[in-house]
Amino acid sequence: MTLAFDTLYRDHRRYLWALGYRMMGSAADADDLVQETFARALAHPPSREDEPLRPWLVRVEVNLARDHLRRRRVRGYEGPWLPAPIETGPGTLEHELISTEPLPESRYSLRESATFAFLIALEALTPHQRAVLVLRDVLDYSGRETAAALGSTEASVKQTHRRARTAMSSYDEARATVAPSPEVIARTQAVAADDVAAAEAALSADVRAITDAGGEFLAARVPVLGAAKVALFFTKLARTAGRPELTPRFAIREINGVPALVAEYDFAAPNIAPRFVIHIDVGADGLIREVHGQQATAKLTAISAV
Repeated sequence: MTLAFDTLYRDHRRYLWALGYRMMGSAADADDLVQETFARALAHPPSREDEPLRPWLVRVEVNLARDHLRRRRVRGYEGPWLPAPIETGPGTLEHELISTEPLPESRYSLRESATFAFLIALEALTPHQRAVLVLRDVLDYSGRETAAALGSTEASVKQTHRRARTAMSSYDEARATVAPSPEVIARTQAVAADDVAAAEAALSADVRAITDAGGEFLAARVPVLGAAKVALFFTKLARTAGRPELTPRFAIREINGVPALVAEYDFAAPNIAPRFVIHIDVGADGLIREVHGQQATAKLTAISAV
């Protein structure tokens, strides 16, 4: 039994983790969903052993995810909410998945569906709409397969899918997937530099910056809008986060499919996060249109130390 379960875990874990992350926008929650799903499989395996196991595992995990999302919304969140960043460079759990060719009929590639912009857009959907959209438009499930996974009907899935796509229309109008490049990496570094002019030059005129401190550290309570204000905000952060005589350790890594800055201070000023990730979304013109600063300790568990 142990050997069979180990094989089951190895064959399906990565797929289920990717699904769980897109459902929740949280690496820690994705870990929990995978563990809960396999615990259900071990305690109460499906009765039909002649049928493929993955659809059953997906059904269990998606229903667990919907319950988790409902509870999260009831609890609320202090300050702006951002997804928990994950590393997607070579050797990571997600790298091979997001590097593959898009599924034949999928609306969104696995790489795009791991971006902050996409995960933030999903927050406008109900848990049920989110499940339908991820299964239909990311994982390329048919209407019948989606209905089976959600214990619903094809007609209901079709209606929910239409509403979910309507809720994603603003995202769809603005979407632009730009591959990592030396230019994008340079723009990412400019945002974190102590140089307002260099930071502003890397930003689009209507750029928006959101910081998530989870109530732990000082952070903007509302989005910062416009190139001048965003540049000033992040350069001030660079100047005040650590002691003047210390230089932070930092690295540029591929986070959620694009280059991002990971920074750590040995010492930080009071109420300033000693560790943070600055993640960007880049428009088709190569300029940064969204800056996301993730500072919340609980959301940085999937990011390795610098």
